[in-house]
Amino acid sequence: MSSRCQVTGATVSFGHTISHSHRRSKRRWTPNVQRRRFYVPSLGRTVRLDVSTKGLRTIDKRGIDAVVQDMLARGEVIR
Repeated sequence: MSSRCQVTGATVSFGHTISHSHRRSKRRWTPNVQRRRFYVPSLGRTVRLDVSTKGLRTIDKRGIDAVVQDMLARGEVIR
């Protein structure tokens, strides 16, 4: 599964882990991406999306139809 949210575009971010002695080592933060199925009434079918938890909150707030229309306008592939 990809580490990219299809709704918000959240990707992996990088930084440092700092120990007690202030030695720095590289690390990465991955978004909490889940694969979910949604029924989209405007398309008349279900779609599978890789969404982060923030993307799920966006879908709850704006509605799946509005989110899918924005994704299609961006050229996002919806399966």
